[in-house]
Amino acid sequence: MLQIAVCDDEIIECCNMAKKIKDILEEMKIPCIIRQFQSGGELLHAPEHFDIVFLDIIMRDLNGLKTAQIFREKFDRILIFMSSSREYVFEAYDVEAFQYLLKPVEDGKLKSVLQKAVLKTESRSQEFIIVSRERQKKKLFLDDIYYFEIQGRVVYVHGPEGIFTYYEQIGELENKLRDKGFFRCHKSYLINLKYIDGYNRQEALLENGEKIVIAKRRYDEFVREVLKVMRKNGGIL
Repeated sequence: MLQIAVCDDEIIECCNMAKKIKDILEEMKIPCIIRQFQSGGELLHAPEHFDIVFLDIIMRDLNGLKTAQIFREKFDRILIFMSSSREYVFEAYDVEAFQYLLKPVEDGKLKSVLQKAVLKTESRSQEFIIVSRERQKKKLFLDDIYYFEIQGRVVYVHGPEGIFTYYEQIGELENKLRDKGFFRCHKSYLINLKYIDGYNRQEALLENGEKIVIAKRRYDEFVREVLKVMRKNGGIL
C-alpha cells in the first residue's frame, strides 16, 4: 500500500492533484492512501511515513524548499516538487528532488512521473526482520536501518525515523543479518554498509553524519566488506 502526501496551500489545487494521482494509480491497479496538507508544518508533523511526497514550492509561512530540507533530515523518500515557476529548479535538486513539475501539471507528464516513482519505491529492498517488544511483533525493513547498537540485551535500532528499542542477544541478531549487508564492526555495533560515507582505522562515517567506532581486530574484514558493497552498488574503485 503506497502512502502518498500532497502538500499545497491552495486547497482546490491540492484536492485536484490528489484526485489525479488517485485516478492514475487506480488505473495502474496500485492500492494507495493519499493525504492532503495545506502547509509544510502540517506535513512535517504528520505521524505517517510517506513513500512519495508531492510538494508545492511557493507556500505561505514555511515554503516548499525549507519544508524539504527539514523533511530530508528525517526521511529518505521520494520528493516531487510542483511550481508555477522554473526559478527554483536548481535549489530543488539540492534536496535531491526526484522530479520538478511545472504547473499546471499535464496529465501525461504526471502519469509518467508517477510510474517512475512507483518503480523506484518497488526497487527499495523489501527485506525485513520481525522483532518482539511488549508482547507485540514489529516488522523492521533493513533498508530503513542505519545501524544496531547493543547495550547488554537491549538493542537500539537507529534509522531516519528515530530510535526503536527491543531485547535480543547480539549473536542471534548477527546470525539473522548474515549476508544482508550488515557488519559487526565492534562488539556493540552492527552497521548497515550501504550507509557508509567514509572511514578510517578508528571509525566509520555514516551518510547522516554519525561516527561509529571500528574495533582494531575487525578493521581489515570491515574494509573488504564495505568495498564489496560499494562495487555492488555501482561504485568505481
